[in-house]
Amino acid sequence: MRLRLVATDLDGTLLRGDRSVSPRTRAALDAARAAGVHVVPVTARQPLGVRPLAEAAGFDGWAVCSNGSLGIHLTTGERIFEEPVAVEAQQRLVAALAERIPGLLHVSVRDGGEGFVAQEGYAALATYEDHKRDVSTMSGHDLAEVLAEPSLKLIVRHPELGVPELLAAARALGHDDVALTHSGAPFLEVMAASVSKAWGVARLCERLGIDREEVVAFGDAPNDVELLAWAGLGVAVANAVPEALDVADEVTASNEDDGVALVLERLLTS
Repeated sequence: MRLRLVATDLDGTLLRGDRSVSPRTRAALDAARAAGVHVVPVTARQPLGVRPLAEAAGFDGWAVCSNGSLGIHLTTGERIFEEPVAVEAQQRLVAALAERIPGLLHVSVRDGGEGFVAQEGYAALATYEDHKRDVSTMSGHDLAEVLAEPSLKLIVRHPELGVPELLAAARALGHDDVALTHSGAPFLEVMAASVSKAWGVARLCERLGIDREEVVAFGDAPNDVELLAWAGLGVAVANAVPEALDVADEVTASNEDDGVALVLERLLTS
């Protein structure tokens, strides 16, 4: 393939379990950039959660964040797209879910991923790893305030129920004005209808004049499935969930064994 853009998930894919970037992986990313290939992190994280990795991974260009709803340049801060969940859509979803599942807690991620408006009680459930944010900064708000403005991503969480139960309940509602997914974190992630990592990367490729057949994508989680199916070459790491393995064009080694680097080394020398 003619390789022009690398779209890679971070947690569980590019990063090791300790959230580090291995020397071999960094060398492969640098080799891709030296060959004129765009290396784009595509993640559920917000820019706030990508910036700490910038030096280790060499990220200084475009990123697709918030499961595809935000396209941003990590150096200049330029936003090329931002697709939030409409107020009416999130209010309708939350009200319908509350009738089925009492005790849900919510967060509205907004303002280009910088804003984090958490419902009262949410911080008690959260850890730094959940959102790559200091829990002490998660001040509590009334639900009405959480839902009063559009959300780049809306978080839905329960103190006891797991994500599969939440996802099944939300999908059963049949609301077509939101997109539902999860990234392996302990909460449901809600985006605007049609938004996914594939949608976001496609928007970036339009901006850059790159065809989908010139994109290699890497992923491991349910929120990577659409991207792996869309890209010219979709690669799942060995530790990926079954849904990702099923749609991938090929499977590489795990995130602990430099799976991304192995594929890039081959593509860059073929």
